[in-house]
Amino acid sequence: MAIRFRGAVRPSPARLWAGVALMLLGVLALALAMIGRMDGPGGTARPSAKIGTAATPTPDVPLPLVEPLEVDASDPDAARAHNAAIPFSTAPNPAARPFHFIGDALARDRANDCLAAAMLYEAGDDPKGERAVGQVVLNRLRHPAFPKTICGVVFQGQERATGCQFTFTCDGAMARQPSSTAWERARALAAKMLAGDVYAPVGMSTHYHTDWVIPYWSASLDKVAAVDTHLFFRWKGWWGTPPAFLRSVSIAAEPLVHKLAVLSLAHRPDLDPLAGQALAGSLIDGRAPLAIGPEMIGKRIGPGKLMAIEPGGSGFVMVLDKGGDPARYAQAAAQLCAGRAKCRLLAWTDPAAAPRGFPIGEASQPAMSFSYIRVKDSGLERTLYNCTEFPTTPRINCMARRVAEAAPPKLIADSKADEAKLRLPDGARPMADLANAPAAPSAAPDLPRTRPLADMRRLPAAIPAATVSAGP
Repeated sequence: MAIRFRGAVRPSPARLWAGVALMLLGVLALALAMIGRMDGPGGTARPSAKIGTAATPTPDVPLPLVEPLEVDASDPDAARAHNAAIPFSTAPNPAARPFHFIGDALARDRANDCLAAAMLYEAGDDPKGERAVGQVVLNRLRHPAFPKTICGVVFQGQERATGCQFTFTCDGAMARQPSSTAWERARALAAKMLAGDVYAPVGMSTHYHTDWVIPYWSASLDKVAAVDTHLFFRWKGWWGTPPAFLRSVSIAAEPLVHKLAVLSLAHRPDLDPLAGQALAGSLIDGRAPLAIGPEMIGKRIGPGKLMAIEPGGSGFVMVLDKGGDPARYAQAAAQLCAGRAKCRLLAWTDPAAAPRGFPIGEASQPAMSFSYIRVKDSGLERTLYNCTEFPTTPRINCMARRVAEAAPPKLIADSKADEAKLRLPDGARPMADLANAPAAPSAAPDLPRTRPLADMRRLPAAIPAATVSAGP
């Protein structure tokens, strides 16, 4: 007997179990289809991987593989037509979270220059394109499928003749050196991105290519943005959504990249005799100080050149490279002052203003860009910046503003005395200096005094009385 239940006929137990089985098979087929859709380029099965520090728990889906880049550049016009036919994704395109570099000064310098190289060589001296490329590098850094250092991301696959992740690292492009101006601009943009700058239009993109080539993966990813001639893509499904990306990445050390040695001091330890010393919060430690003698004057140390050493070896003057992240200047303090009981570093970015020895004259101090001082016994440690030159520096790290004192004006009396080759007596200056009048003697000459009338009435008898009016 059938029992009606909410307008339907209740089936027998056998038919009920058959329906449940069919439903489970449908769910399983749908899950397999989704896994194939979220898989990496090529559609083959991938080993599963977890990302324990992601924003949300990782679903049980395979981590996409990062394979060597292979492109078809045989017919640029056909490639442009093919790429134009691929529609942009209509799904939301959220911006990436701001990235803040966590690591010591040497790691930051290396990361900054690796990121700047990718931005400049891949996009040219174009701020918009450079920021777009930089965002892809940072997105890859946060994605579990890629290396966990910036230099590792940029130079992944550099050992290959072809098939590296960023083509400039293996196609010979680095033989062409950019201008110093373009390089410093790229370094400045990279420093901003390591401090939280986000290029929102590319969203969570982890891939891009120029519109005149066809990568093998272009049809298997979601196309989300176009920046000039570059097209940007993200992985389909969960691995292309914000929860798949790590919230933060702590980088203990960045690898040395010899290919950057021509451009980056941080990647040239052989040219920096004190390389490897890093500023790790505080320099007050128990290490033995490094021997730094006169032979080091004029040589590069970190981000600048050593110009003078104070007698006793506890003070240093440097000329620092101007531009980029001013936090790099602390690297010089790390290299010079580490392990010293007392130390001070005084540094300028203007070579003309930097003194060439100790003591430091008052005229040089207003132009000082950076200073570091420490006294180990008392625990004193100060890192200060010239906030006129670096206006975004927190006020607590700003130097006291110094104004060069002008020489006192020469007084008119001094000028007249110099002309006459005379020396006026010290003391109060005559009124001529206040009124801009001709110089006058500091004291009036003695003159005959006119005696009061009462005194004249008591004159001696030798004076005839007729010459004095006695009044009524």
